[in-house]
Amino acid sequence: MTIHLGTSGWQYRDWRGVLYPRDLAQRRWLEEYARGFATVESNAAFYRLPEAGTFADWRERTPDGFVMAVKASRFLTHIKRLREPEEPVARLLSRAESLGPRLGPVLLQLPPTLPADAGLLDACLGCFPAGVRVAVEPRHDSWWSDGIRAVLERRGAALCWADRGARPVTPLWRTADWGYLRCHEGRARPWPRYGRQALDTWARRLAATWPDRADVYVYFNNDPGGAAVLDAVRFARAAAAAGRAVTRTPAVLPADVPGGARGEGSGGRLGGR
Repeated sequence: MTIHLGTSGWQYRDWRGVLYPRDLAQRRWLEEYARGFATVESNAAFYRLPEAGTFADWRERTPDGFVMAVKASRFLTHIKRLREPEEPVARLLSRAESLGPRLGPVLLQLPPTLPADAGLLDACLGCFPAGVRVAVEPRHDSWWSDGIRAVLERRGAALCWADRGARPVTPLWRTADWGYLRCHEGRARPWPRYGRQALDTWARRLAATWPDRADVYVYFNNDPGGAAVLDAVRFARAAAAAGRAVTRTPAVLPADVPGGARGEGSGGRLGGR
């Protein structure tokens, strides 16, 4: 099993002094990020779908082998609520395909107010061509049924495992021959860090669920104070100790960062992500 390990996004001001040198211009942050990590989950398309040229630019600025997961537009998931998916899926892919070989899984994060509808999910997943990996992150308890699991399995889509508060908030179903995990918020101090026990537990869960040949994508979404960066580095060690290969993480982080610099901007942003 190869764990493709990164963070949800890269443009956070309070990552200066954690991942980015304080004097590095923001326009160079993606290049610096890609030096340390081999994958990122981009949330940009969720808020406003970038033009094809932006995706092409990201491709040019990242090295061979880099993978970018793309969170699907909220127009599809939150406004249309999976109805009439053909056009928004086609529009997303027509632009994201400019990433070329950098394009990784597409994440469908569903709104917490959307109850389960197996028909809508099946129709939406059917709009994605073969070869495009899709992960689905439902957030309403009605989705946890055999019928929904069957749709995901039939379409080869991964149920996105999600953690909040250092515990799973989704069933730990394996619905595809690859996996996807999002770590939203830990319980360790300083907030929103993950503790060693939680990271070790997730590493063991992944190792016990997927065979050596599988790809599993893991993204830390607890960005305030650089917590996501620091926890990803710790998680890489835990996964290696569990006998699993992990893509690169930053080799050197400031030894004096107690969970990241505070006060420059992203605190309190986790709820909707």
